[in-house]
Amino acid sequence: MIFYPRSFLALLLAGFTLVILPLVGALAYSAWNTERLAGKSRTAVFNASQAARASRSLVDRIAAIERVAQQMALLNDSQLAQDYTRVHRSFKQLAAEIALLPLDAAQAHALSVTVEHEENLFDLLTNPNRPRLDAQGVGERVDALVDSARDVLAINNRVVDREVERLRVSAENVQRNIILLLIFSTAAALGIALALTRYLARPIMEIDAAIRQLGGADFSRPIAVRGPEDLRYLGRRLDWLRRRLEEFETQKNRFLRHMSHELKTPLTALREGAELLNDQVAGPLAPPQRSVVAIMKDNSIKLQRLIEELLDYQRALHAAASLEVKSFALESLVKEAVHAHELAAQAKGLRLVIDSQTGTVEADPEKLRSIVDNLISNAVKFTPFGGTITVNAHAANGEAVIEVLDSGPGVPEEERESIFNLFFRGRTKAGGSAVRVKGTGLGLAIARELVEAHGGHIAVVAGGAGGHFRVTLPRRSARALADAA
Repeated sequence: MIFYPRSFLALLLAGFTLVILPLVGALAYSAWNTERLAGKSRTAVFNASQAARASRSLVDRIAAIERVAQQMALLNDSQLAQDYTRVHRSFKQLAAEIALLPLDAAQAHALSVTVEHEENLFDLLTNPNRPRLDAQGVGERVDALVDSARDVLAINNRVVDREVERLRVSAENVQRNIILLLIFSTAAALGIALALTRYLARPIMEIDAAIRQLGGADFSRPIAVRGPEDLRYLGRRLDWLRRRLEEFETQKNRFLRHMSHELKTPLTALREGAELLNDQVAGPLAPPQRSVVAIMKDNSIKLQRLIEELLDYQRALHAAASLEVKSFALESLVKEAVHAHELAAQAKGLRLVIDSQTGTVEADPEKLRSIVDNLISNAVKFTPFGGTITVNAHAANGEAVIEVLDSGPGVPEEERESIFNLFFRGRTKAGGSAVRVKGTGLGLAIARELVEAHGGHIAVVAGGAGGHFRVTLPRRSARALADAA
């Protein structure tokens, strides 16, 4: 079972903490290595300063020993012996300090040889039972001591160089380790971020799917959202909304069924009675009576048609909210729609022309066929006898365009905005006067609803001698793009 914090904010904070943990670890490791490098630097500087001080002191001690030794070789003076003893002690103390430096085996051997030469020289000069000193012999011993001292000075210089080299190597290692750690910690943080993105996005995707489900008028599946408590509460509210919408949809459908039944039953009786009277079943009618019966019959038929088309419009609105998007050939759909109107066109002596190009669109084919049917039906209604209706269709540049042109009177400028409104009926000229065309004014309103449900646009194109309607749809409907998002 997946663990979620109680709130989405806590979930975000936990995710942020997990993402920054590798970076914080890398920062801590870098700080630790930097501190180590700083410590090595301090040690190297200290050792180098100690080596430099020891080198200067060693030069001074050797010079003093050389001077006192030459004097003692020529003079037998007790004061000189005391001076040499003090210099000897100072030399031994300095040698002990040099021995504490980080020396290798060769360097330690050179130091011990120097100390041994100085000890031999000291024993020789301070021995009370020594034979008479030979200045040349003392000079040779002093020269040997100076030579060994030069080796010690070289040792001290090498100590400084070695400490500098060790510091350089340590700095390069620290730099390389920090770079590698930065790469690995960044990769780890990105990996954790990607995993957490999916983890955090799961409840949001479930909410998005629930909203799409409601938007598609699918109220049958319960809505459940996993995640923190606040998002689960939002899921429960969405499920409550689903149940309410399902109730409203059920009530609406029940109302439409009842209204259809309640209206059609007396209307059917009224129509049958009017037809019986018109057929003079109840006895002959006078001409005025027959006129009244004819009016009753015609209006009952119009009322029944109006009720049926009103119910069709309600069904069309429901259908517009639940598109079934498919990929299909636009040319084939247009040809099928035009073929369905051939008989009506022949009855008025009209010529139907199809000018379409091959192309595919992603839309609801049934709804798109209904759009084309309404436009062609409208053109057949308004085009005079012997006229021409042209249907153009092509798909290019991410759009599908369907145009229906007729050789009728066209749409007056003042009606171009309102012609798509519900129950609006246009006018046509007959005998120099404007006559309202028979109809319910629902066809173009239904067409507009279906076009807008696809994310498209329908309009009357200005200019030209007759009517010109243009439908522009995205080749991938808005609903398809939303589902793919």
